[in-house]
Amino acid sequence: MEFKGKTVIVTGAGKGIGREIVRMLVERDAQVVALTRSAADVETLRGEFGCRAIQVDLADADATREAAIAALPADLLINCAGTTELQPFLETTVEAFDRLVAVNTRAPMIVAQEYARSLIKEGRPGAIVNVSSVASFVGIPDHAAYCASKGGLDGLTRVMAKELAPHGIRANGVHPTVTLTPMAVKAWSDPEKAAGMMKRIPVGRFAEPADIAEVVLFLLSDQAAMVNGISMPVDGGYMIA
Repeated sequence: MEFKGKTVIVTGAGKGIGREIVRMLVERDAQVVALTRSAADVETLRGEFGCRAIQVDLADADATREAAIAALPADLLINCAGTTELQPFLETTVEAFDRLVAVNTRAPMIVAQEYARSLIKEGRPGAIVNVSSVASFVGIPDHAAYCASKGGLDGLTRVMAKELAPHGIRANGVHPTVTLTPMAVKAWSDPEKAAGMMKRIPVGRFAEPADIAEVVLFLLSDQAAMVNGISMPVDGGYMIA
């Protein structure tokens, strides 16, 4: 999959899956505009990959819209930013719930709105990939707010696919299982909990960021021109176990 001459916005680009996506895109000749919360990640993204990097807290709606507009023009969009906080359902706080929905659901909507408006105004086609999670399909203990936020993202993806496809803009979702990123280490540090999850994955391992990034790039590419509105598990068979 080649992306020469394409400009791609990647949110959550500083770490984990997002950073691996940036690496692969640059390797395949794309121009990347990377959005990340960390000032340190801004510097390393610029230094390591030579991409444009914009620092933004995606929990702030106004700042998110400003960053999205600043990232334009672009040909393709990957909404990869995500956050989590582990709380049992009965102890889930409004503050945590609102924060996860702000980053995991509302921010992708805002960035995609500005991206799509720009393309429609210019009469250009495009593609959006929203990185969701298998947690949108199943209930995972201590992940009430996370599961809800990713389920909301899936709903947005389906509406985007219906409303934007007539303008030549495809939208799809990718749903990783546990992927070995800094956020996953935080969420699955309990060996007993991790072992229970691992037993449900027939291939016998958690995902690496590259496993997810390759699927994201396929859905973004012209090779997936007839793929629109899907929820693609990348889970080693977790959903069939």
